[in-house]
Amino acid sequence: MSVFSKYSAVLEADGSPMTVHTALTLINKMLTEGADDFDSDTRFCLAWFDEQGWVGGDFGQADVLARAKGTSVQAVAASGVVKSGGGNVRLFKPAEYPTDWRPENDNNTPIWEALHQMIRALQSSGETLAGEFLAGMPARADQIRNLAYRLHTLCERKGWADDARAYNELITSWVSIEAASHVTGHFGSQTKFEI
Repeated sequence: MSVFSKYSAVLEADGSPMTVHTALTLINKMLTEGADDFDSDTRFCLAWFDEQGWVGGDFGQADVLARAKGTSVQAVAASGVVKSGGGNVRLFKPAEYPTDWRPENDNNTPIWEALHQMIRALQSSGETLAGEFLAGMPARADQIRNLAYRLHTLCERKGWADDARAYNELITSWVSIEAASHVTGHFGSQTKFEI
């Protein structure tokens, strides 16, 4: 942050002035997320889960964290991954996600939601449904798997065995889930030649 006091302006890549908020968001992202390129809502959820687990926490604290991650509590709630109300914010558990969800019908799917929908599908219906979900969002496969590894490690470190098991089940089933996704056919890909 000393750069802001040392120079008259700090510029974005396009030449426009960079705001302090943008700089703090970028710094925070590099310090906490490293090389993972998750969306803002997922970065919020990851940090909130690290602090609160599945238990609700204070809205004010969530609001500060969301702003640091480049989003807002309202945006995260609109994406369908948290319950916010009465001064409290709580992440949805995988079993609480809607059972009629389809990735190709959801235009606002953070990686966090995609992962937890796949866990819900795997636990309730098996690898075939999880594979169908993955087929609907093939470009997100690496990020979903990376988040599962990251959350498994976090849960192991905190001693949350049941949560660690859910992430581990997805990781160990990944090859079968990918195979099922190819049987379904990836969303947006051409499966037949039209002559």
